[in-house]
Amino acid sequence: MNRRGWLHLTLASLPVACRRAPEAQAIHEEEIPWQPLEGHWQHVMGGPLSTPEPGTLRLQWGESLSATKWTGPPVTPPFEMELEARRIDGSDFFCGITFPSRESGECLTWIVGGWGGSLVGLSSIDDKDAAENETAHHRTFEKERWYRLRLKCTADRIETWVDGERVIDFAPPGRKLSLRPGPIDQCAPFGLATWQTTGEFRAPRWRPLQP
Repeated sequence: MNRRGWLHLTLASLPVACRRAPEAQAIHEEEIPWQPLEGHWQHVMGGPLSTPEPGTLRLQWGESLSATKWTGPPVTPPFEMELEARRIDGSDFFCGITFPSRESGECLTWIVGGWGGSLVGLSSIDDKDAAENETAHHRTFEKERWYRLRLKCTADRIETWVDGERVIDFAPPGRKLSLRPGPIDQCAPFGLATWQTTGEFRAPRWRPLQP
């Protein structure tokens, strides 16, 4: 038998598993189950935290920041979370979501309705707060209207949506991410806050994403 025939016979006799690797089964994001954020909220400062009805949290107006911190199983990046929020009273941000923005521990706060009631943005990027960096965006928020808020955080992108409209699309690599100096650090690594405003939150949930 010549060399070519011997090689053909050898390859033909190899087990199928050696000749063809099985295809990897990718998990689509929509298949990842959501985990509710319920029952583990601790009031940390400002106006009192209450539950006006099942599944709804209320942070009452305070002299400055009112805040609650999640004490349940940790929310870790990469992740996606969503909730509904509304302003009951006041004229500043009715929802500030502090979250871990990197696996190394840095946190950011997504501000919704701040600086007079209309600002949306991330605090802080390169030591600039939500009103001063490129994530700043202004829109009108009506009192007592529920808004669906969605946040997606990965190593390459931080994205946010309000009622299905993407309002922030930020690339964090190479940027300094931190919390604005002050009481907001009481919310870290994951928490909710308002500023001189009564806000309500319902149906908060999150899910881990594949890195």
